[in-house]
Amino acid sequence: MYLRKEAVLSSQIEGTQSTLAELLEYENTESPGGPLDDVREVSRYVQALHAGLDRIRDRMPISLRLIREMHQVLMDGAPRGGQGDPGEFRRSQNWIGGRSPSTARFVPPPPHELMPALGALEAFIHDPTVAPIQKAGLVHAQFETLHPFLDGNGRVGRLLIPVLLYAHGALKQPLLYLSLYFRQHRDEYYEALQRVRSDGDWEGWISFYLNGVLHTATQATATTRALLALFTSDRERVLGGGRGAMSALRVYEYLRQRVVITAPRAVTALSLTHPTVMTAIRRLESLGIARQTSIGNYGRQYTYTRQLAILNGDEITDATPPRPAA
Repeated sequence: MYLRKEAVLSSQIEGTQSTLAELLEYENTESPGGPLDDVREVSRYVQALHAGLDRIRDRMPISLRLIREMHQVLMDGAPRGGQGDPGEFRRSQNWIGGRSPSTARFVPPPPHELMPALGALEAFIHDPTVAPIQKAGLVHAQFETLHPFLDGNGRVGRLLIPVLLYAHGALKQPLLYLSLYFRQHRDEYYEALQRVRSDGDWEGWISFYLNGVLHTATQATATTRALLALFTSDRERVLGGGRGAMSALRVYEYLRQRVVITAPRAVTALSLTHPTVMTAIRRLESLGIARQTSIGNYGRQYTYTRQLAILNGDEITDATPPRPAA
């Protein structure tokens, strides 16, 4: 679920309007409440990260090939995917802001200089003298500067941070996502990147990035603690329900894993009868754990509302650490 939250936030930076609830509805019912193209774009972000992690688990090092594969998953089937050449580095000039390179805010390297620069970036990724946490920040900044794809550069660049930390053993699970921090400090983020390009201010970028790591790690810890407390409390309440408690617990655990469920899918996933599942869902509703979030009786879906609120940050109040001096 934390991965899906990151997918939503990273895609929102690029202009999508999808929410976490809409993504979960799409995954569990294939009928999102928001724009379908936006939700599919967010879903592809999740798939791209999984694809990268799977390749690393198969002992494939982080490489230009891995980056291209992640980009292909991200862009394949996208409405603008044909223009973005999924899985292919650009062979034409691109730029950021403005109508042409002459009026652009920033112009990345021309195509004939791109592959040598990417080769140098790949070599740096495997430099053992740089600590992983700093390396991830430096790689992100340089990747965004090279802008090697026609589209999707921002999302791939943000994906590289947790993927690199996971590959280097700095994280046991890829649970450090900076998209929320980058979005909350959007102007400062873009300015820090631009100062690297115009003034070589790597120290300023690293200071901004490491503050983001501190903030994000603290927030992730607070979210984890809140979720564990919620799961422990609700599990005990479900088990205290007397007859039928074990079936209700199985449905509760399925709800906990999915956040949004439908009865037919729970029946299939848990090999329970429809009456048993509905009895369990009604018990979860009576306990205030599940709530019907669809309109009408057809295709009813049920949401673990407090879990969703915690994932959205609505119930986290102690996740902001003091900001250290630069």
